[in-house]
Amino acid sequence: MSTALRPSACPGLLRIVQALDGGICRIKLNGGSISAAQAEVVANAAERFAGGVIEATNRANLQIRGIGREHGALIDSLMASGLGPSSAAGDDVRNLMLSPGAGIDRQMLCDTRPLAEQILVTIQGDERFHDLSAKFAVQLHGGEGLAMLEHPHDLWLSATEGEGQTVFAFGLAGCPLDPPAGSVLLEHGHGLVVAVLDLFLEWARPDQTRMRHLLGECSLDRFLAALAERVPLMPASSRRHDVSPIALHIGAHPQRGAERVYVGAVPPLGRLDPAMLRSAAKLARERGDGSLRFTPWQSLLLPGVHADDARDVIQRLEGAGLRCSADDALAHLIACTGSTGCGKGLADTKGDARQLAALMQRNSHAPNVHLSGCPRSCAAAHIAPITLLAVSAGHYDLYFRDAAQPGFGALHARNLTIEAVAALLDARSRSPLDA
Repeated sequence: MSTALRPSACPGLLRIVQALDGGICRIKLNGGSISAAQAEVVANAAERFAGGVIEATNRANLQIRGIGREHGALIDSLMASGLGPSSAAGDDVRNLMLSPGAGIDRQMLCDTRPLAEQILVTIQGDERFHDLSAKFAVQLHGGEGLAMLEHPHDLWLSATEGEGQTVFAFGLAGCPLDPPAGSVLLEHGHGLVVAVLDLFLEWARPDQTRMRHLLGECSLDRFLAALAERVPLMPASSRRHDVSPIALHIGAHPQRGAERVYVGAVPPLGRLDPAMLRSAAKLARERGDGSLRFTPWQSLLLPGVHADDARDVIQRLEGAGLRCSADDALAHLIACTGSTGCGKGLADTKGDARQLAALMQRNSHAPNVHLSGCPRSCAAAHIAPITLLAVSAGHYDLYFRDAAQPGFGALHARNLTIEAVAALLDARSRSPLDA
């Protein structure tokens, strides 16, 4: 396979991007899923060719960090296991996110995996789609309860019931929580995706790399009118999606299929070491369906576990260093690489997050908090309920999510230490005025 790649700051499997702690390789997983055997290949590659740091990303992919000089050998090992693209130019555009519960979720209206496979074959095999930005992304939601609905995408499709049948509602430059722009029959899902990508590539200027850039100058109505000439559109169906207050990606939860559950486990701050990943892969082979699924919460699932085995699986995962309880404060924190691995990071976000988790655990308070070393917000694709933005080593500005405010939300306090943050959040959780 030729590895002539266009310039980009985004890492891929074939493009190793340098950071302070070495090279980064991003492995894009089809539907977030990886076989136990493939997981062991990733663990071996991270151990042999890098610093042993494996990251779960907020797009349900994996990254290997700290890669040394043996780029070729690392890439070859991953490609040989089936983790790479079908063509070198196709790697950048494999940005298709499914719900972690695709095909197994008890609430799902349709299984999106066959459509996802069809889309991936099309965008990798058709050269015209290789001109898409490495950040241009599509989401498929089959109506699952276990789904990340807050991440913005250039195009999203969400299964819903409309006029006695299941259809895909869809939207542009947003997320499934937004009002849909229209809908299509399920059998027209692939045609819709192809038509949207074609129109975007035909209309967008080179500097308009994302759908939001194009719609900043081209009206949505005009785009939809042109789209209707290529694929049969239906009126936008009325529907409502709510973000579940239950942490469905943590612990054991029933799945489709008699007496089967999936078990969700959170690597601390999204990072696994090779031993941790091997342990999860071994459990998937012995107690699950032989696969692991990574999630947009930077966690992993073991599907297909017999309900009677769930307790033992959880104990063994926790013994390997993963977190399986929603009461664990560390399971609710996300943090970017921070100053130890990124030149733009102003603070050691990973270390500070561990300190904050210990303080919050002591206070029996575990809110969802995002620590970002700079305004780029690499660790979170959506706005977290609470964001700490680093201003210097060990000091952060505190924001609370507010739909009326841009960026991270409403600025609550400036230049706080981690101890001050923990005290403030604890006091806020005890306040009767805090809804």
